Amino acid sequence: MQVSERAGTRRARRAQRQPSRGPRPRGRSVWRGPLPIVAVVVAVVVVVGIFVAISRQPAATPAEQSPVVNSAVVSKVTSVPASVFDQVGAGTSQDIIHPAPAGDVLKGASGKPLAIYVGAEFCPYCASERWSFILALSRFGTWNGLALSRSSSTDVFPNTPTFTFRNASYASDYLELSAVETSDREGKPIASMTPTQDKAYARLDSGQSIPFIDVGDRFYSVGAGYAPDVLSGKSWDDIAAALRDPSSAVAKAVLGHANKWTAAICAVTGGQPGDVCSGPAVKGIQLPSK
Repeated sequence: MQVSERAGTRRARRAQRQPSRGPRPRGRSVWRGPLPIVAVVVAVVVVVGIFVAISRQPAATPAEQSPVVNSAVVSKVTSVPASVFDQVGAGTSQDIIHPAPAGDVLKGASGKPLAIYVGAEFCPYCASERWSFILALSRFGTWNGLALSRSSSTDVFPNTPTFTFRNASYASDYLELSAVETSDREGKPIASMTPTQDKAYARLDSGQSIPFIDVGDRFYSVGAGYAPDVLSGKSWDDIAAALRDPSSAVAKAVLGHANKWTAAICAVTGGQPGDVCSGPAVKGIQLPSK
């Protein structure tokens, strides 16, 4: 099952996604006479009907309108007990993490190993992958500015609940993060890749797809570790609660994949921190070798 989307010109070209249709061009209407009374009545009825229908629809949540930070939700998601991770193990996640070609560990400005993420807010596969990557990274550091978001309403797996890295920052004693969301929910460009991101993306992701993750130039992935439908129909609070139940489908998918990313990160941090990298679930993950 292909679970990635194409990124265009090293930015946001989409595979498996139907071309989004923008607003229809407005044709020029020509009228040369008085408007019939019947037409006026029909027009009034239609306008009133539309107004009533709209007024009865539930208001969109802030995350459906634009990304919004919700510290309470982020705290719930990033504080899943280690015991739950250990019970889930590899769970039901797919094996999408690959060894990168031989070379030195990629490091950031601080000299710590560098993790790179390239995605877009419209992308449903990015939406599911973020959950696992956020959870994995939360075991090595702390997040700030993570905002709630949803994938596109017109793509496959529409409106998948997720987060966005658009204005997020990450602090860790063990690694750095360089993340970019190239487009918003509507597919409009919002950011460009840095030279470092672009170089890793071009070298490791020949298909120019998203989501793309590179951990220290030692392990990388293209696509999502599980299908976004696991999250369909759920709120962020629903998912946060399910993550604490190791028997739930959400935990098996999200935490299972997070454990694999945790193992990959431990491989580039020299097994630090020890309490994370020596856990039974992480130790039990078999990372692919060259």
